[in-house]
Amino acid sequence: MAPGFWDDAAAARKIQMERGRIQEAITSWEACSQIWEDASLLLEMALEEGDEATVREVTETLEKLEARVDEFELECMFSGEHDENNVLLTIHAGAGGTEAQDWADMLLRMYLRWIEEKGFSADVLDYQPGDEAGVKGVTILIKGHYAYGYLRSEMGIHRLVRISPFDAGGRRHTSFASVFVFPELDDAIDIDINEKDLRIDTYRASGAGGQHVNKTSSAVRITHLPTGIVVQCQNERSQHRNKDMAFKMLRARLYDREKELQAKEQQDLQGEKKEIGWGSQIRSYVLQPYRMVKDHRTSCEIGNVDSVLDGNLDPFIKAYLLWQR
Repeated sequence: MAPGFWDDAAAARKIQMERGRIQEAITSWEACSQIWEDASLLLEMALEEGDEATVREVTETLEKLEARVDEFELECMFSGEHDENNVLLTIHAGAGGTEAQDWADMLLRMYLRWIEEKGFSADVLDYQPGDEAGVKGVTILIKGHYAYGYLRSEMGIHRLVRISPFDAGGRRHTSFASVFVFPELDDAIDIDINEKDLRIDTYRASGAGGQHVNKTSSAVRITHLPTGIVVQCQNERSQHRNKDMAFKMLRARLYDREKELQAKEQQDLQGEKKEIGWGSQIRSYVLQPYRMVKDHRTSCEIGNVDSVLDGNLDPFIKAYLLWQR
């Protein structure tokens, strides 16, 4: 095979993807423009005829159009190398036992609600339940257009302040959880993994999945010995499929690490790693003594905490993208 063939093929794929992205953006914008023109004409006719039902219909159409334009505006800000990719999102509970594990579970619910609202899909790849409640750690694969572009803003430590439901004395507690995001990489990106550098363990899956999953050693854990990176997958019934997904997770982690080594100051994909504790949080969710969610990087604040915990993350995502630019 001619030298440089793979480089040329990869470049061609990249150009084709970029062309598709630009064409999709043009088509989307033209559709929005057409909706606006049609709604404007219909509204003018409805007002002349005093047709209140049609006015209400046009109002609903324009509200949907406004939401789509806001979404389109966000997508125009995506300029990262892998912003269009699917994303692997991992949540780890910080120190604090049940309190922190319950907070990690609340974050998982928040992201799942956001994913549902966006029309994306999510597969739980690994789930480590908490000792009494919540979750110690969970990894999900989120599939959707610009999934990584949206969720890279969530990388960091998340802090919760509330009256603890697990404290009989009703005292206020502070809990921490970390969120890590990595783009799902396609096969065009070459990550050299030496099998001698791997330790592959199989074990029985601990999460849901039926009797077959729990009775066989279908779950797979891969340890990359040179870096200490550990990935695991247990959601598939087949050990082979779990192993394939674990390798995909490992490739994403190793690629992310390589990007960090190449650009330590900019930290393009990973962001600065910090201890899961005081002074390192990117966002605070305060339920007591007042109610407020604040992003400490952008100073974006939302007083409706319940809406945020129900997945209203776009204001924070938009503020982050503007802050980055």
